[in-house]
Amino acid sequence: MARTNESDLAPHELRVLVAIADTGGFSAAAGALGMTQSAVSHSVRGSERKIGAVLFERGRAGARPTPAGEQAVAYARRILRLLDVLSAEARGAARTDVAEGPLRIAAFRSAALHLLPPALARLRARHPGIEPHVRIVREVGRGTAGEVADGKADMAIATLGGSLPLPPGLVAHALLEEPYALVHAAGHAAPRSLPLVDWAENCGSYTRDWWAAQDWIPNATIEAEDDGAVLSLVSAGHGMAIMPALSLVGAPNAVGITDLGSERPTRQVGYVTASELAGSAVVRAFVRELRATVPQGREHAPPRGSIRPHA
Repeated sequence: MARTNESDLAPHELRVLVAIADTGGFSAAAGALGMTQSAVSHSVRGSERKIGAVLFERGRAGARPTPAGEQAVAYARRILRLLDVLSAEARGAARTDVAEGPLRIAAFRSAALHLLPPALARLRARHPGIEPHVRIVREVGRGTAGEVADGKADMAIATLGGSLPLPPGLVAHALLEEPYALVHAAGHAAPRSLPLVDWAENCGSYTRDWWAAQDWIPNATIEAEDDGAVLSLVSAGHGMAIMPALSLVGAPNAVGITDLGSERPTRQVGYVTASELAGSAVVRAFVRELRATVPQGREHAPPRGSIRPHA
């Protein structure tokens, strides 16, 4: 009979770590788990002994994960999620093409507006047993992929090829390539002379080289929170912007969209999931529906912007 390694953390210990991170304190975690605070403290001390590192900084304001604790909590979330998936898929093993259970999705704003709705509609029609939970996350820093790495999402719609490497243990696949275009008030005779409107999500490593080589692009004089605010400011004549195609789907007629030419920058949009969840029925089902909704057959951007499927 196989014996458990004494350094292994049990599922209940993992749940304690996640509860402390989520609630911000030992007593709050105890309440959420139906445990006593001393039992929570005892569990954490045991986990820290097994791992060999301090996992939480304790203080009057509560408890927050140390760097080692952040890693431990992220893996704890992913392991607990995998245990949930294991149970759900074992129950459904006797049935073919049936996927059920929760599916946590992280997406940045323009993907959530234009890629998710048709994919979710198809998913619900074909797999009514799947329960999607969507979070809109700003695509800055670790972005949507960071949600998967931290165990907060099962999969993410993300921009690929940015300046930050993909976190370990994740897999990514491209869905489409979208071009950038010059956006300005419709009918403006010299849009390149306008001041620049920008937002934090707009420029990653996929456009920086091109951006730096364009001496006509000024420093931003207006910085907005999201691409919707950028379009509103541009349509009102407050400046021009350089925006990716997904942000321009359904742009109002007051906005003019000018192609930046054959050397225009593009960015890849794809999905990211944890390697241990990539083969799960819920993730595979959603990927099929997501791929089915990506526009096909568009090789160039028309005047109103487009997205090009990734080969």
